[in-house]
Amino acid sequence: MECVFGLVGDGFALVAADSSAVNSILVHKSNEDKIMILDSHKLLGASGEAGDRVQFTEYIQKNVHLYEFRNGIPLSTAAAANFTRGELAQALRKSPYSVNILLAGYDKDIGPSLYYIDYIATLHKVDKGAFGYGSFFSLSMMDRHYHSGMSLKEAVDLVDKCIVEIRTRLVVSPPNFVIKIVDKDGAKEYAWRETIKDAEEPTA
Repeated sequence: MECVFGLVGDGFALVAADSSAVNSILVHKSNEDKIMILDSHKLLGASGEAGDRVQFTEYIQKNVHLYEFRNGIPLSTAAAANFTRGELAQALRKSPYSVNILLAGYDKDIGPSLYYIDYIATLHKVDKGAFGYGSFFSLSMMDRHYHSGMSLKEAVDLVDKCIVEIRTRLVVSPPNFVIKIVDKDGAKEYAWRETIKDAEEPTA
């Protein structure tokens, strides 16, 4: 019952995701961060099988860093999206990854952007996008309320509307969500929306 969604606003891009680690009928944890900070100005939100998601996103992150170390300049958001799409397409013919990605970034000359990349290596530049069962509700809310040039406050209010709708309508809804943004100042965690906190381990 995963949910990853994002949008582009006025001078920033935002990605939100649930934080549940689930297998079959078991919830293993409720604070799994599914939005990776790819580099200083890129976010990568992913959904899919836990092993594929972690392995593939770390592989992309390390290769993006390697490119920057070798060449002295970071990949643009479009280049990182195309590299990610290429790796998914190559794996598709061998051992496919069951992972869907929203890649958000900020480039100095271009501004914010958001790329939709699914498990069969489809790549689109979008203003808003979503993956998972929560996308049935978050996409409809964004279709109704999203407009270009949204302020950060408007975007966060829309994300909160999507989270409320997911929690209300989805039969097995994730309790916790994390929100991250990327703008001219870099990629950073913005907020958590929690209804359940993982119990602390007892101290000896």
